[in-house]
Amino acid sequence: MNIHPSAVVDPEAELDPTVTVGAFSVIEANVKIGKGTRVASHVRISGPCTIGEENRIDSFAALGGAPQDVGYQDEATELIIGNNNQIREYVSIHRGTIKGGGKTVIANNTMIMAYAHLGHDCQIADHVIIVNAAQLSGHTEVAAHATVGGLTGTHQFSRIGKFCFIGGGSAVSKDVPPYAMVTGERGGMKISGLNKVGLRRNGFDRETIKKIEQAYQILFHSDLLHNDALDKVEQELGGNEAVDELVDFIRASKRGVVRRTKSS
Repeated sequence: MNIHPSAVVDPEAELDPTVTVGAFSVIEANVKIGKGTRVASHVRISGPCTIGEENRIDSFAALGGAPQDVGYQDEATELIIGNNNQIREYVSIHRGTIKGGGKTVIANNTMIMAYAHLGHDCQIADHVIIVNAAQLSGHTEVAAHATVGGLTGTHQFSRIGKFCFIGGGSAVSKDVPPYAMVTGERGGMKISGLNKVGLRRNGFDRETIKKIEQAYQILFHSDLLHNDALDKVEQELGGNEAVDELVDFIRASKRGVVRRTKSS
């Protein structure tokens, strides 16, 4: 292991021999770090925390700290981070709570940019980008390939669907349906369009994108009632995996979903 002499690593921490730890970093007990992960200088990692392979953790990140929850009573909850993630400067990510399932989870191939915060019990899927200074409240769920713009905040228990793009400075108080581009302040967030660029870049074929567009027209541009619109999409476009996931996401929403702007 390449551990700087000024770093403090608890004897009960488990680090793969290929892990590097920079100057003045502190790694506490009950922390496990997999092969190839690089911890820069001035990082603090608290346990219980499991970090996978080939991650990059930059200076002044604080990972695995106790949740900011008034009901937390020092229970042994945890933070789990997968493989090939980039966690940049001054990022903070807290452990879970018992009432939230006990785990905050970051999957694989994510980029969490400088000054972002992920609260207790957040669930972040693969290939997510969280831009500078985004602030995710506890229990926020972000699905695969979503992008959360800089300075964006989320309400607790918000859900952000697959391949979403949330514009910078937004305030998410409702669920964001898959494939949408959204922006806006709290209470005023609206869908501005479909994230076609993101879909094409990730291999969606023209037929699938066309079906998603048709579903959006029915769901967000027609005068049908909410459940009637969902039924119509299932009847006319059901059987397409992307459309089915969109319908399932909306049906499962407890907070309601972001709607469209009048002009979009």
